[in-house]
Amino acid sequence: MALKGIKVVELAGLAPGPFCGMILAEFGASVIRVDKLETQSLDCLGHGKRSISLNLKSKEGNNIFKKLSDRSDVIIDTYRRGVMEKLKIGPNELLATNKKLIYARLTGYGQNGSFANMAGHDINYLGLSGLLSLFGRYNEKPIPPINLAADFGGGGLMCALGIILALYERTKSNIGQVIDTSMVEGSAYLGSWLFRSQKMGIWENPRGRNLLDTGSHFYDTYETKDKLFMCVGAIEPQFYEIFLEKLGLSSDEVPQYKNFEENRRKITEIFKTKTQAEWCAIFDGTDACVTPVLNLKDVMLHIHNKQRQTFTIVGDNLFPNPAPRLSRTPGISLGVQRNPQVGENTVQILIELKFQPNEIDYLLSNGIAYQSKHISKL
Repeated sequence: MALKGIKVVELAGLAPGPFCGMILAEFGASVIRVDKLETQSLDCLGHGKRSISLNLKSKEGNNIFKKLSDRSDVIIDTYRRGVMEKLKIGPNELLATNKKLIYARLTGYGQNGSFANMAGHDINYLGLSGLLSLFGRYNEKPIPPINLAADFGGGGLMCALGIILALYERTKSNIGQVIDTSMVEGSAYLGSWLFRSQKMGIWENPRGRNLLDTGSHFYDTYETKDKLFMCVGAIEPQFYEIFLEKLGLSSDEVPQYKNFEENRRKITEIFKTKTQAEWCAIFDGTDACVTPVLNLKDVMLHIHNKQRQTFTIVGDNLFPNPAPRLSRTPGISLGVQRNPQVGENTVQILIELKFQPNEIDYLLSNGIAYQSKHISKL
């Protein structure tokens, strides 16, 4: 696997940090999640990772973390600016004893600036990036695309990219560095095409009135007879002609760049005459750029996803397999492994750090470390 041998320490958090650690783990890295004492983890992206539960505010817990850092390649820090510095385990302290360490900081607003100390969530970061202003129907308020873009695209994925870049640079310099991942900046960068295409005639109209934001009838979703939906993305003229042909229409009846709302009304009525399965039978294998809107329950049943083995199912859980696919060193879905309980591997990791049994007993009995007593079924 591409990252085999890379050791990662992930400070427990939600969404972007665990996703970043999941990417590294599924491409071969060994990931240890550092949890707080005896707290229930809400992390659903921890499969294949190990958990050590520590009181980082204690001197002894602090030292254990430093030992972990000294033997690791990457730290993923999702705390607010200054938290790790107050604990004396920030990047300056850790890089002083491990010069090859990649210290990745993943926050909403970054390590400096007026908002650096503020709390926030995906919707706030996306709003500040400018992108949220583009999402939504005409004459309606902006609609956040759940917490996908900032948390996972501009946050976790962008941080993983930074780590990979720093690891590659380290092969030349043999020195680590600090990565400042801001979800505001990451989201903005993810939207580079949206910024750079503003003068191309694509976005001259208000939100929801442009070609790619549901303003056009040939780039939208349509309800079917059975209350499901189909996606239409027939942008190019040659694809649009095929689309109309399959609907039993002509470009004279439904011109591509005229009468958008009237055309949408006609197409809406036509799509309601057949079920999603019937429309799939008509459009599958064509260049009309029409596909079904699949829900999470049915997505694995689709023939293309089955052929590509896009998903893995374990019990009642569905997991997307790692992407992209590498020909020699592909990632492997860790969804088949359990999601660790908080502190499930504490004793095991302490033994690896050369702690003696009496020292481990002291750490556990004095609230410095915690070992879970029950095994999760997840």
